[in-house]
Amino acid sequence: MIPYGRQDIDDKDIEAVISALKSDWLTQGPCVPKFESAVADYCGVNHAVAVNSATSALHLACLALDVGQDDIVWTSPNSFVASANCAVYCGASVDFVDISLDNGNMCVEALEEKLVSARANNTLPKVVIPVHFAGQSCDMRTIHTLAKEYGFKVIEDASHAIGGAFENMPVGRCEYADICVFSFHPVKIITTMEGGMALTPHEKLARKMMQLRSHGITSDSSQMLNTPDGPWYYEQTDLGFNYRMNDVEAALGTSQLSKLDHFVGARNSLALMYNKQLAANSLISPLAISPDVYSSYHLYVVRIDGINQPQHKYMVESLRSEGIFAHVHYIPIHLQPYYRSRLPQDYCLPNAQRYYQEAITLPLYPKLTPSEIEFVTDNLTTLVDKIASEL
Repeated sequence: MIPYGRQDIDDKDIEAVISALKSDWLTQGPCVPKFESAVADYCGVNHAVAVNSATSALHLACLALDVGQDDIVWTSPNSFVASANCAVYCGASVDFVDISLDNGNMCVEALEEKLVSARANNTLPKVVIPVHFAGQSCDMRTIHTLAKEYGFKVIEDASHAIGGAFENMPVGRCEYADICVFSFHPVKIITTMEGGMALTPHEKLARKMMQLRSHGITSDSSQMLNTPDGPWYYEQTDLGFNYRMNDVEAALGTSQLSKLDHFVGARNSLALMYNKQLAANSLISPLAISPDVYSSYHLYVVRIDGINQPQHKYMVESLRSEGIFAHVHYIPIHLQPYYRSRLPQDYCLPNAQRYYQEAITLPLYPKLTPSEIEFVTDNLTTLVDKIASEL
């Protein structure tokens, strides 16, 4: 089976992990701050906070921006559920902004239209979480302009997008956002096994996220309410969580980071191969990449124009039967039973729902071979031609 994604671990990664295992520290040692500094330097941002998952990073980001009861958070429906759940954890309500059909990202025209209506109804969001789907940055300049006009904060869910760029600036620099979140799950661009990170230019937000990731405890006497009893003293000054990344994971992350540009370059080259081989079929539409974006190509997604649900299912099942692990990213979050029960009965996001019916994720990872791409595209085009006769 050709998987849709696969980690790339080499001997240097293994050596880094073994070195951490042999050290005096397995948790809360020097490897975590080293990894944080390396990612922050790569992105050109002041602060990075490593945690045990991107879900945890999103949760901490919401808490750092004081998201709470009675607040409203907007995000994209075309994402994993964590992009919305992070706000619900804080007691906020969640709403969604429809996507652009051509790239799967939050549509800035739909966002502006929704903001105009929300201002009139006094229901503006406290935070908007654009999701950089498949590795392509959203139009962050426009989102930032709207944030200033309508008074909301911005968390970039860049779980797919480390190594990418917007307007020649690294994703994670937070030029147009308050906080940016990365994921290091094994199918992502680089991995720490499980792990995530929140980046921010703001020291206050970083300090709060660092404290909340470790039970809300501080050992910094300047942050304490009482005079320390001695050098062992610590205080819990907030209700936090055990969201820490360990040193073994961070050691792997630092090693992987040294190969990030190579991984992203390989993914772009492979995506170009896909594009060329699929160009002749007018029913197959790869995601469009904006000229001001360098995508990290976490995913390679195509839309099959006009197919219905049974045809969609048939195509994915057929590809899998041929040894190609085709997938679908994502089921729109607002269609999940948990959220459907909390939204109006007639709630509809037409682009997200059409996208879901037409989208197929094809295999993409750095060691995918040209012959495997040819095998995938031959099978896909054969299926599309077969279905085209039914459309």
